[in-house]
Amino acid sequence: MTGLDLLDKLWPKTLRGARVGLVAHPASINRRLEHAVHVFRRSKKLSLAALFGPQHGIHGQTQDNMVEWEGFRDPAAGIPVYSLYGSVRKPTPEMLADIDVLAFDVQDVGSRYYTFIWSLERCMEACREAGKTVVVLDRPNPVNGRSMEGPVLDPAFASFVGLRPLPIRHGMTIGEIGGYLSETFHPSLDYHVLPLSHWKRGMWFDHTSLPWVLPSPNMPTLDTALVYPGMCLLEGTNLSEGRGTTRPFEIFGAPFIHPETLVRTLKDYHLPGVLFRPLFFEPTFQKHAGIVCGGAQIHVTNRETFKPFKTGVAVLKAVHNTYPREFAWKQPPYEYEEIKLPIDILAGTDRLRKEIEAWAPLDKMEKWWTEELKEFRKVRKKYLRYGE
Repeated sequence: MTGLDLLDKLWPKTLRGARVGLVAHPASINRRLEHAVHVFRRSKKLSLAALFGPQHGIHGQTQDNMVEWEGFRDPAAGIPVYSLYGSVRKPTPEMLADIDVLAFDVQDVGSRYYTFIWSLERCMEACREAGKTVVVLDRPNPVNGRSMEGPVLDPAFASFVGLRPLPIRHGMTIGEIGGYLSETFHPSLDYHVLPLSHWKRGMWFDHTSLPWVLPSPNMPTLDTALVYPGMCLLEGTNLSEGRGTTRPFEIFGAPFIHPETLVRTLKDYHLPGVLFRPLFFEPTFQKHAGIVCGGAQIHVTNRETFKPFKTGVAVLKAVHNTYPREFAWKQPPYEYEEIKLPIDILAGTDRLRKEIEAWAPLDKMEKWWTEELKEFRKVRKKYLRYGE
């Protein structure tokens, strides 16, 4: 059961009757598919005073990155709806003036790039400054709470796809990440978590019996979330990451790629738990819209051994090495970063890009980010609420 399922049972006694602002999106539902807005409105423990929405909108209506949306007044509840992905990404003092508590009930997907974590960080910062309380309604990490992979963010490459040191695949719930952010960067914040019940770290989302609702328009399934920690790197290139297809992040390619050649190259990396199927596709929007692309589809054969980040890096290396004249890094702006390359802020370091450009061996690259993970694992341990 999620924090929302247990709202009335776990709501802090010290916050009873508080005026609450709720950060939510379409996946903010309980196990009966009731949305958090309805659950909060009928609760006798609090008073719902305002709504806030992250990237893609409170209704999940905006399709792509850096597509902003503006606030409005909710006609059913008669309360203001504030955008945290428009003219601001951090709640303003005016937005917080009529509330005592900011409740955060958003489904994360287990990857540091996913901006909802950083909306939480900005909310925590604003509430600390305004003397408000933050309550996170915890939800499962859909790709399990054990597996970790990828570099830990270098603060020199902080952006809205990573504001604080965190690995790409972090193996934490959003409530646990909030605990890490609160204690490390906002120690004076009044922070609470409504924890999960009966969730264990080794669970995948399909073990929970909870309904899956798209947390964003291009995250349609658990399969998407599984490959996303690696395949999101393609956003920092001229390769299509499958937006504009029915299998975003699982399908990838570009007009200059020959599918059979690419798949043969990827086989040479001997990646665990995955097979690649050559294909052609035509995106309906975003990169290469309306143009036939050659590429492949990822088929995960063993999700326990599959390494999504290493696989994503292998895809970049395969295309970079096979098509050096055609392959290119995407130029800024990207997620409000105007100077640094998108691939560098996605990776949280420029080392990944530089080693791909230098044709460094994949296994050698994996060693340095694995060393970084060992250090972060020591930090992370302190904030795990559901055992090891």
